[in-house]
Amino acid sequence: MPILTLLNSWSVYLICGVIIAFVAVVCVVFMVRAYRAGLAMGMDKTLMKRTITSSATFSLLPSVSILLGVIALSGSLGTPWPWLRLSVIGALHYETQVAQGAAEQVGMTTLSAAEMTPSAFATIALLMSICIMWGMILSALFNKRYLKKIGGRKAGGGGFGDMAMTAMFIGLVSAYIGSYIGELVSGKGLFTFGGSWQPLVVVAVSGAVMAGFVQLAKNKKFAWVENFSIAASMIVGMAAAVIVGLFAR
Repeated sequence: MPILTLLNSWSVYLICGVIIAFVAVVCVVFMVRAYRAGLAMGMDKTLMKRTITSSATFSLLPSVSILLGVIALSGSLGTPWPWLRLSVIGALHYETQVAQGAAEQVGMTTLSAAEMTPSAFATIALLMSICIMWGMILSALFNKRYLKKIGGRKAGGGGFGDMAMTAMFIGLVSAYIGSYIGELVSGKGLFTFGGSWQPLVVVAVSGAVMAGFVQLAKNKKFAWVENFSIAASMIVGMAAAVIVGLFAR
């Protein structure tokens, strides 16, 4: 039986669906409790309903990028597992990165259904789950002290949290771009430029689209486009990858 058939079986859907349903019920319970607490505090009922409606609306727009992540991962990991990971506590950039890294460590050349085996999927799924747990564990143990640290502000600059996030983002992007350049210049030998230039094109196109959205979002009239920035960057980047792939054949 093909591996994707097993990963998309009703039993996997049932297991993942039950977990997602439980989390959804918890969210509804907390929402109801928060609404009742607002009423008890004397908050305006109309204002709270308006806040709920606007929050729900603006939550749907960024979720488009999450849906794209599920679609992208479903070709190699099936639909239920990416659906679970990106619905509960996962993040799009994290899940794809860890899945790809785990696939390489189990001997796969790329994250694909053609090379997927039950043992490889078990390893990938286990790593995706265990690695994400540390955010919750470390938050429970050290979040109070961490919040005090990132809350501090220095004259003329941001706090530790702003600097740390910026540094981590720049480091992550630099590592990816560096690996793409390395693959290009040494694909078939040292500095032979025989590797793939497709990732670099996708990075450049996606970055340009994101930069365009950032510039538009600076204008108050177009601030709403920020909700589409990630999804649009991914879609245009995927389109660029397809186009480059067609010309590279």
